[in-house]
Amino acid sequence: MGLWRRMALVVVSVVATPLVLGGCTTERKALVRLAEREVPAPELTLTPADRSRDVPVSAEVTAQVTGGKVVVVRIADDKGMLVRAERREDSSAWVPTVALRPRSTYTVEATAVGDSGRTTTRTTTFTTMPTSTKPQVTSTLYVADGRTYGTAMPVTIGFDPPVARAARADVQRRLFVTTNPPQPGVWSWLDDGSQVYYRAPDFWRPGTTISVRAALEGLPIGENLVGDADRTATFRIGRQVALEVDNATKQMRVLRDGKVIRRIPVSLGKPSTPTSSGKMVIMEKHQRTTFDTRGEPNGGYVVNVADAQRLTWGGEFIHGAPWSVSDQGHRNVSHGCTNVSPANADWLMKVTQVGDLVTFTGTEVRLEAGNGWTAWNTSWEQFVKGSALPVPAGPRPGPPATPRPGAVAGGSPTPGPTASTD
Repeated sequence: MGLWRRMALVVVSVVATPLVLGGCTTERKALVRLAEREVPAPELTLTPADRSRDVPVSAEVTAQVTGGKVVVVRIADDKGMLVRAERREDSSAWVPTVALRPRSTYTVEATAVGDSGRTTTRTTTFTTMPTSTKPQVTSTLYVADGRTYGTAMPVTIGFDPPVARAARADVQRRLFVTTNPPQPGVWSWLDDGSQVYYRAPDFWRPGTTISVRAALEGLPIGENLVGDADRTATFRIGRQVALEVDNATKQMRVLRDGKVIRRIPVSLGKPSTPTSSGKMVIMEKHQRTTFDTRGEPNGGYVVNVADAQRLTWGGEFIHGAPWSVSDQGHRNVSHGCTNVSPANADWLMKVTQVGDLVTFTGTEVRLEAGNGWTAWNTSWEQFVKGSALPVPAGPRPGPPATPRPGAVAGGSPTPGPTASTD
């Protein structure tokens, strides 16, 4: 959808100022009547067109006007009940706040006013299509309503199957984000179309409220697929926390509001199964879980672990590892996870949130795009190139803070792949 800020309500009222000529003589009244005849009323065209049938339930209402501006748009169902809608930022369309009903008739009435005060009103009636029988694209919104997250989490939506490149612009137009206070961002797609991220140039400011809507129910996605559902969430950004792991020193620094509050010895992935270097985001947290890697490359084991925090879909976690305490701070012995002592793992669980930024440096391999929520693993200039819609000139990243702030951010993921490293 590109850059989104606040959207207006469907009904916009403007008081038009009538043309008034001084005096009250017959000649002047005649001039007024002549002027009214010479100044045309605005031209107004509505979409969907009148008597349209089989309109998708994702339909928007457009009101194109020449020689004036639209001042009122009302949408009503076949029982006369008004349909709430929001106007796009560029005023190009009105988007119902929920998907329309299948096999239902709707009436739109719109009024435009010209500079002279003359008005034009148009009405259109259309009928939506039956429930589609086409296969659906399953969407997953990785934030939960009412939760408090941190400052680094991109708004993330996953798609199964991935969205083809030719259909991404249509999908992106139906993705809406508002932030309060305003902190505009951009949507960016993974190359394979399996995920799309929304973030600002810099981390979210603590205390920000973010609302997101993926209005995809019934949306045609290419020729053979449709969107599955409308998904919404409003969440809040909380404190700043960040973890920094340096393979050279085998140490983790834990920062809160930019200040180091603890240093923790770690053991990372051994050379045959190295930990990835890059910027990751904590995706989920488990007091206890089981890593079952039977059938996975370099796997074949089952182990119960405590205080585990997922960083990638591929199975990199931070977790307690009592079996490697003597190695922590000295050598790497894991299958790719970040091993810490049970006491430090328990402490971290109390400090971190889903969405905290975790930065790894100095390991043998780089983090792959899409292996987790990787929106921060690229520059802002590269990130905006992933938008399927033109990106207007907008904000750029601010100068680095000193000391460098940590980051936390929000997401409430559905379970990813169960395979894990240790």
